[in-house]
Amino acid sequence: MALDRIAAAASSDAGGVDPALLGDFLPAVVAATAGGRRLRKRELEACAASGRLAAVRGVALRALVDLYLSAAWRLWRDVPEVAAGDAERVRGAALAVLRAADDGVAALVEGFQLARADVIRLQESVKHDVMEALLAGGQQAIEATGPAADIGLTLSGPVAVLVVRRPAGFGGPDTAAAPGRLERALQGRHGDAQPLTLIRSGDLVCVFAAPDAAAVQSVRDVVTRELDEQTRSARDGRSWRGAVSSPRIGAAAVRTSHDEARYALDLADRLALEQPVVDARDLTIYRVLLQDLPAVHDLVRSTLTPLTRARGGAGHLIETLDAYYATGCVATETAARLNLSVRAVTYRLARVAELIGRDPADPAERLTLHAAVTAARLLDWPATAFD
Repeated sequence: MALDRIAAAASSDAGGVDPALLGDFLPAVVAATAGGRRLRKRELEACAASGRLAAVRGVALRALVDLYLSAAWRLWRDVPEVAAGDAERVRGAALAVLRAADDGVAALVEGFQLARADVIRLQESVKHDVMEALLAGGQQAIEATGPAADIGLTLSGPVAVLVVRRPAGFGGPDTAAAPGRLERALQGRHGDAQPLTLIRSGDLVCVFAAPDAAAVQSVRDVVTRELDEQTRSARDGRSWRGAVSSPRIGAAAVRTSHDEARYALDLADRLALEQPVVDARDLTIYRVLLQDLPAVHDLVRSTLTPLTRARGGAGHLIETLDAYYATGCVATETAARLNLSVRAVTYRLARVAELIGRDPADPAERLTLHAAVTAARLLDWPATAFD
């Protein structure tokens, strides 16, 4: 019986999978059929070992199973019991081959799955170590350049960091699979994204290649779609917010990008921005505004303190000013945004002008007032008092 020929043909059926992965499966099936028995323990262990080897080599499970099943049905035609032509012996041989194939493939798949789980755990461990080294910065980040390349993240070009946060955090039963699903989606839609995605301290952190603005926008779009699908409910709406850093080159810059994305998230929360994923570069003006806190405190106090004398406090007037500037100083759009009448908006704007002695609509006053209102929102004033 030409077992090598059968193995080669089965390999062709399975798309060229190495026939050596059959091991001693074919001789074992022949012996089991001749003896009217099932595969023995050591023969099943050999199948499991072949499954583990295939997993380590990266062979697809479908192709591996195809190799074994093709080998089994090709073998069946050549076993002596079938060649003898006796109907009873043919039926017995068929049952023996099918049972051996069933047992052998079951052992094969078990070995493959166990080894695959070990490979995945090892990859996750490596990814975790690389991420921690990159976020540590300095020499640790530089030393992680090689391991990062091994798992597909090239740090020799521009790289950005995206951080996503939700009140319930990530990592629970409903979001534990989010990193893997997001990586697969990014690889499928934008091949050069090369993402490294993990859950860290409850946040979803994604480090990805950002060669141009289109790559960054693609990642933002995919993240929005995937996370909405996984976490959004009709009752609660979007339950997460993300921020993406400016692209930077080199492993040592990943920590800076991570810190920038987290800070942008904080700013987006304070400003109640509507975008699901904000770009840190779009918030640069707010970062500049907050760099000199004593000066910002003086700006808010000197400009807006009179509003605290209004009935109900300053909150509703600051909210009106913020919406007014956000809509380009159009009272009708401000009213629509705040669910107020236009008359109520104009009354509030007049009250602001009366209290602070500055006309919110006057171009000469607009920059100072807009900056003061924005700073008040960022610092949660007047609910939070300044030192």
